[in-house]
Amino acid sequence: MEMEKYILAVITTNPAKIAGGAPIFTCDTKEEMEFVAANLEAILDGIAHGLGEELYIIVKH
Repeated sequence: MEMEKYILAVITTNPAKIAGGAPIFTCDTKEEMEFVAANLEAILDGIAHGLGEELYIIVKH
């Protein structure tokens, strides 16, 4: 079975609400979180999705 869609990374400003198997990047500010998400999106060849004020995920489609 080949996985076609999966989460590559999680970026947050609130690590207390996050757990799981993907790498988690904790940021101090919303601006830093957006910067890290944009860079990881390019580096990992994925798509960044904002899921709230405190959370981005990078997904491979």
